[in-house]
Amino acid sequence: MKELTPKQIVKELNRYIIGQNDAKKAVAIALRNRWRRQQVEGSLRNEIMPNNIIMIGSTGVGKTEIARRLASLSNAPFIKVEASKFTEVGYVGRDVESMVRDLMDTSISLVEREKEIEVAELAERLANERVLDILFPNEIKRKEKQSEESKKRYERTREKMRQRLNDGKFENKIIEIKVSDEPTIGMQVFGPSGMEDIGMNIKEMLSGSLPKSKRSKKMKVKDAREVLIEVESEKLIDQDEVIRIAKERIENNGIIFLDEIDKVVGTNGGSGPDVSREGVQRDLLPIVEGCNVSTKYGVIETDHILFIAAGAFHVSAPSDMIPELQGRFPIRVELSKLTKEDFIKILTHPKSALIKQYKALLAAESVELQFNDASIKAIAELAYEVNRKMENIGARRLHTIMTTLLEKPLFEQPKRGEKKILITAKLVRDALKGVVEDQDLSRYIL
Repeated sequence: MKELTPKQIVKELNRYIIGQNDAKKAVAIALRNRWRRQQVEGSLRNEIMPNNIIMIGSTGVGKTEIARRLASLSNAPFIKVEASKFTEVGYVGRDVESMVRDLMDTSISLVEREKEIEVAELAERLANERVLDILFPNEIKRKEKQSEESKKRYERTREKMRQRLNDGKFENKIIEIKVSDEPTIGMQVFGPSGMEDIGMNIKEMLSGSLPKSKRSKKMKVKDAREVLIEVESEKLIDQDEVIRIAKERIENNGIIFLDEIDKVVGTNGGSGPDVSREGVQRDLLPIVEGCNVSTKYGVIETDHILFIAAGAFHVSAPSDMIPELQGRFPIRVELSKLTKEDFIKILTHPKSALIKQYKALLAAESVELQFNDASIKAIAELAYEVNRKMENIGARRLHTIMTTLLEKPLFEQPKRGEKKILITAKLVRDALKGVVEDQDLSRYIL
């Protein structure tokens, strides 16, 4: 994280997201400030709170992608939750604290994967020794008396077998290993809203108390090695240390992306659904402000978790949120609508650009898919026009247009003799002309 300056963060985000420079700058500063805070000495460190962000913009302009790429850059625990999933206690829905518990699960998985990489070499060596024991069991150990010569002979032979195993001579040989069976708990726990985790915890407690049965399973050496590596990795990883690191990461680097925040913002007072919406905001407030949340791994402090909220705010505005919650999101950035030029860049520039994806899909059929500049421009113009005439769904419109455009080659391939497909501007207009002109048809297809 030390190497990632705000400028470098923006540069990295530019590889995947077109435009939206204000939003990129805001999240880059917020991310860098987290590292800066951890360099602060003494009690002042705990006083520095994260500047939570609200991103305002219609669907498909890059809000979710910015938050997701930001988390992968910093290797931070990250979850995306939809605010509309949560409802006030007493209504049907999920408890707002569940997002912190989900974030902790994500953090545990993240740390476990890192630890598995750390012990991978040793785990593989131990797994190979166990395979060797099965292929070449030590009969001498079973005898009470054994001569030094017998021991040396056995070690020489074992070393030769080890070398042959490492050279891949036994990969397809069938061996028998013992694998543990996780006890299955056939039960369902029902409870009030927000109590889903209790059912999971009860199941885990019961499965942990039941003895694990072992059964023999025959498989090839190359498959058995993978199973045994996993078993050895579990033994080598200290689970208490994993929980400690995961907890520390969440409390200092965790990111929660609250999507569709505008769905829990009421536009007027009174009774009905708006009461529930305001209740959700009041339930969110202590989590965003900073509180302690109980999880199965211990208590998590949410004071320094970074919250990035996003919403279209078509029928409401951030000022319609309750004042207390507004105050917890001091940074607000508005994402601009996508232009024709943006669509051209989205189709070609990003590392995972849509055209590159379709080229890779048809390359699997040994077919080369080509787009000339005019065809890319035509696709971008159609996407822009359809967005302007109907609901603006941003870059997602490109997916619907590309699927309709490439339906025929995707359906007909593999086609004998066809090794190259060239998409021209004329082909784009002919394929989509009828759909775009017929408003009713375009409403359903595009």
